[in-house]
This record gives sequence, structure tokens and C-alpha cells, in this order.
Amino acid sequence: MNKNYSLDEIAEIAKEVIDTNTSNILLFNGMMGVGKTTLIKEICKTLGVEDTTSSPTFSLVNEYVTKDGATVYHFDFYRINSEEEALDMGIEDYFYSDNLCLIEWPEKVKNLLPLNAVNVNITLTPNNLRNIQLTKN
Repeated sequence: MNKNYSLDEIAEIAKEVIDTNTSNILLFNGMMGVGKTTLIKEICKTLGVEDTTSSPTFSLVNEYVTKDGATVYHFDFYRINSEEEALDMGIEDYFYSDNLCLIEWPEKVKNLLPLNAVNVNITLTPNNLRNIQLTKN
């Protein structure tokens, strides 16, 4: 997947990410403010999460449950200081739980990421659209 989109098209992009994804680990890469959390919120909504979704900047992880009872974990590692801190919180249990893990700032825990992860790279284009690319880790 490699395409440009506007924020008006985010629901379609979220559905396409879900439909084309091949892993339960999605790594959201992009500069601050590019729309990583916005896309994750829309993915959760598309999956049927009814809880309020927000970035877990201070708690590091939020857990959501879909209408079907599936669990979705949303990580934000922006404020993490070391990979050891992630290990102490039991990150491997989350990653290998077979539940969907949506991870912001994955470069902070790069040595702990499963090999089957999919990168979701988001950049701003010169015409103020977002470009999204999904690639194998």
C-alpha cells in the first residue's frame, strides 16, 4: 500500500490498512503531528472499539476491546527512556499475545519488535496531504 490521502479520507484509509495488513504488529512511523494517533483512532473505530481512544503517552499502553471481544493494544513509546523500561512493563507478553498491537514511536524499542511487524510510514506531502506506505519490517 502506497497512497496519498486527505483527512476527509481517513475512514477509507483505516479500512484499507486493516484489509491489507498481514501482521498483528503495526509500527506507526512519522514525525510529530503527522497523524499517527488520528489514524490509530480511526482503525480502532473501524474495528468496532466503542471506548474512547486516546494516545497513551503517559501510560505507555491503552487496551481496547472491539464489539466482537477482540483486544487491541495501543502503545506510545515517545516518553520511554530505555528498552529495559519496556521489558519491565511486559512488552513481550503484549507483542506475542496474538492481539493487534498498534505502536507509535517504535524506534524507541526497535530491538524488541517482532520480525513479522509491518511498518506504517506516514509523511506530509508538499500539497498538505498525507502519504501512507505499508512495508514489512
